[in-house]
Amino acid sequence: APLGMGGRQAAAALGEPPAVPAPAELTDGNSEHLKREHSLMKPYQGERGVGRAGRTAPSGTPCFLKDWELHIHFKIHGAGKKNLHGDGLALWYTQERLVPGPVFGSKDNFHGLAIFLDTYPNDEATERVFPYISAMVNNGSLTYDHSKDGRRTELAGCPADLRNQNHDTFLAIRYSRGRLTVMTDVEDKNEWKNCIDIAGVQLPTGYFFGASAGTGDLSDNHDIISMKLFQLMVEHPLEDETVDWTKIEPSVSLLKSPKDNVDDPTGNFRSGPLTGWKVFLLLLCALLGIIVCAVVGAVVFQKRQERNKRFY
Repeated sequence: APLGMGGRQAAAALGEPPAVPAPAELTDGNSEHLKREHSLMKPYQGERGVGRAGRTAPSGTPCFLKDWELHIHFKIHGAGKKNLHGDGLALWYTQERLVPGPVFGSKDNFHGLAIFLDTYPNDEATERVFPYISAMVNNGSLTYDHSKDGRRTELAGCPADLRNQNHDTFLAIRYSRGRLTVMTDVEDKNEWKNCIDIAGVQLPTGYFFGASAGTGDLSDNHDIISMKLFQLMVEHPLEDETVDWTKIEPSVSLLKSPKDNVDDPTGNFRSGPLTGWKVFLLLLCALLGIIVCAVVGAVVFQKRQERNKRFY
């Protein structure tokens, strides 16, 4: 099943939320930004929020908020040890309602935003620490590569010890004025911890929230306990009033492509391997540098020789 839900968690997702509350504070700690709260679980609250929740936890109504923050109360657990579990959970803000597919239970080549909570390392050569949270923005042209754990299309990410915890685990996704922020509360400290912070993100309105999960050859339990959407009151430039936010193409303005990224054990990025062109340019620059140094050295040597002749 795309999203495994069992026991009390299934009842909570399809009925009223459990008594355990999610962190009340928004990630910026400013409650003045909060205008209205929308519940993705019954009873549905607010207007223009999101609607029904099922085993794939799709939203029944598109979201027309330009600035929002989504809080997810979840639990990933199972009996598997030492990577004998998988694959993970995905949270979506997409053009279409959830369609079953190969990317953590949902379709590939999607339009919108995906946040992946990946619990299994498919790339045996990776030094990345799992579980790992990553973000991807797609306009339908990109394909998620499971064999490389999505590194080629990943915008940013961080490791997070979120599986088989005995306490509540939460994730916050915030989108405001073109900035995407993802924070975690998985250490039972009741405080948000930075994971992802990306500027230059363009997401349209009118998309759908949802969640899915995939298990593959291994298995695990992926429980969505509650999802709450907060509307943020944020001032926008006057020129934004003329923009049709439903027509915006999902995109990210980056200084470099995610394809140039190679992960290290800390979850950060370092430059990718040198290509043939890069090696050629480096050698050319080095050769020019040697020539310049040789010419300068020859001129200085000649002047010294002429100066020494004057003293004889």
